[in-house]
Amino acid sequence: MNTTTTLKNQWEALKVSHPTLRIRNAAEQLGVSEAELVATQIGETVTRLKPEFASILSEIESIGKVMALTRNASCVHERKGVYLNPDFSSPHAGLFVGEDIDLRIFLSTWDKAYAVSETSEHGTRKSLQFFGKDGLAIHKIYLTPDSNEAAFDALVEKYQSENQEVTETTTPVSALPSEKPDTEIDVEGFQKAWVALKDTHEFFGMLKKFGVTRTQALRLAPNDYFAQPIAKEGIVTLLEAAAKQKLPIMVFVGNRGNIQIHTGTVRKTMWHGNWYNVMDPDFNLHLDMTKVAQTWIVRKPTEDGVVTAVEVFDEAGEIIVQFFGKRKPGIPELQGWRGIVAGL
Repeated sequence: MNTTTTLKNQWEALKVSHPTLRIRNAAEQLGVSEAELVATQIGETVTRLKPEFASILSEIESIGKVMALTRNASCVHERKGVYLNPDFSSPHAGLFVGEDIDLRIFLSTWDKAYAVSETSEHGTRKSLQFFGKDGLAIHKIYLTPDSNEAAFDALVEKYQSENQEVTETTTPVSALPSEKPDTEIDVEGFQKAWVALKDTHEFFGMLKKFGVTRTQALRLAPNDYFAQPIAKEGIVTLLEAAAKQKLPIMVFVGNRGNIQIHTGTVRKTMWHGNWYNVMDPDFNLHLDMTKVAQTWIVRKPTEDGVVTAVEVFDEAGEIIVQFFGKRKPGIPELQGWRGIVAGL
């Protein structure tokens, strides 16, 4: 087990030898969680905050335009905007529903919060960072040049924890349940339920009812109209076509504690090493294409007509990113989006 002093020294040495190394990757190299690394800086560049997540998030609007960052092991989603319309009334998920910042928040998985002030040759970068019990980052909020820094400082002072110890405890999060054999699934009942869907939000409940994992569900779909595997290069084709046609799309990226959604056009797409990226002024997406194990076209019936998605999974069957055409309840899916997907 690393002592805090040793861990801090190891990280400082790593930053000198690998100055561009991200903290998440540094944590992996050092065999600790990201939260443990962040905590080594408490009292210097980091302040531990009280775990009053709904209250903190409900006050983010006062900071003005910020950058919201949500990621998983394979994909990073960054969206600039103002945190509007917080809603934590549901026991299932908290919401921010704005044109720019659009989140589905599962607070039961949130455990730690910090204010971070990082200094580099580019200046000082302030952020709020939230982690799960296992020390994995769930969500981060970065100030932009348009942010109200005084409001940020006031929020940090208001929610500063009495506990400013430089150690952090983490506990493992239970693994996903293993997949049942297909022979134990009521495949016929499952397929009938899929065809009878009335809303995309019923899909998750259907998976639970029949005890299937998400990728298993796609394999057992009623036919290849409802779920069809495609090559991962289809992701690049999709984004380039959407950019060329200026077609508004929806991009969902999440982890155990948060789902972040971009709705709008994408413009600048580019490769950087293994990563395929969207690099727009207010929306960035970074997808590690080496982590993509399965890509599927998925169609779900709804009362507004069929909703078409492209869903991307890693080797473990965890969802990395989902793409949809821009849509709202009561409005049919864009024909342009259906055309792009048909071309994949």
